[in-house]
Amino acid sequence: MDLKGKNVIYEGGFGGIGQHCLKQFLAKGIKNLVIFDLKENAEILENLRKSYPQSKIFFVQFDITNKDSITKAFKTAVEKIGQFDVLVNGCGMMDDTKVDLMIDINLKGLINSTLTALPYMDKSTGGRGGLIINISSVAGLEPTSAVTIYSAAKHGVTAFTRGMANPVFYDHHGVSFITICPGITETDLVANPQTKATFEYAKHLAGLLDMAARQGPEICAENLVKVAETGKNGGVYMLDLGEIKEVTFPVFWKPVMKSSTESS
Repeated sequence: MDLKGKNVIYEGGFGGIGQHCLKQFLAKGIKNLVIFDLKENAEILENLRKSYPQSKIFFVQFDITNKDSITKAFKTAVEKIGQFDVLVNGCGMMDDTKVDLMIDINLKGLINSTLTALPYMDKSTGGRGGLIINISSVAGLEPTSAVTIYSAAKHGVTAFTRGMANPVFYDHHGVSFITICPGITETDLVANPQTKATFEYAKHLAGLLDMAARQGPEICAENLVKVAETGKNGGVYMLDLGEIKEVTFPVFWKPVMKSSTESS
């Protein structure tokens, strides 16, 4: 996708990776940017507006754990900018001691946001199609025992986004889906992992995350926007240690169709 002149909604835009992604999208010459987040960060907003005066930048408060708040946020965004071309679902948290909140933010909220956005983008009902990017994790590719609940939620994100990229869906609404799986990135999300472990007696497993090599949020954001420009519908892209790698999956199962005799 050529991002120049496009309208972008970014959920969780004031987060560690998100605020750098905002700069990368704006540097591509997008027309309008709407930032969804729980609280406004006036300093980031002011700096963005000064640095990228060619784009209009809006903040809309929303709570990703509340479906009514999600509905209201998209309605407000469309009132401000009209149709939008790109949605990035970038809200996330990692803390296995808060099971319900983890699922609500990382998986349920992402699904609700996606399903709320689609009718606005749907070509079959007057939208102009576009791109939805859902941010999973390397923990959504490989089981991560240190934070098993976080890993389960992110596996759900990966499966949901791949499923939404089905060609039948794309032919109907014209919206592409891409899954982004960042490696360990230097943000608050991964700070003090021992306090966020699934089990206290095994918090040393989470401590191993502190010893793993990390990438900076700037390079992760740069690569995310590269994928937005060049990625394909259904693609799953791991952004780890400054590199982009497309992930392919073996097919473990396909349904066996009944014969015509059996079905009759």
